[in-house]
Amino acid sequence: MRPIPLTLAPFFQEYDFASLNQQRDSATIIERALRFGSRSELHWLFSTYSHTQVTEWVKAWGKYALPEPHLTFWRLMLEIETP
Repeated sequence: MRPIPLTLAPFFQEYDFASLNQQRDSATIIERALRFGSRSELHWLFSTYSHTQVTEWVKAWGKYALPEPHLTFWRLMLEIETP
């Protein structure tokens, strides 16, 4: 796995960025990248985690962790039907 882009570090202020584990902390990493990520950071996200993993995260946690219009955007982009 490629390391988490350093440009995402400002969005993990309450964490020790160097200690984040891409497997263990995947939910937090996916959330922060979807919410704050630039085009290149999102490219990293989707090359690191599967489309299915990101989609499942949005289905399970998006309504709790992503503000509007982020949630609507990612539901459209990932073709997730709204409940």
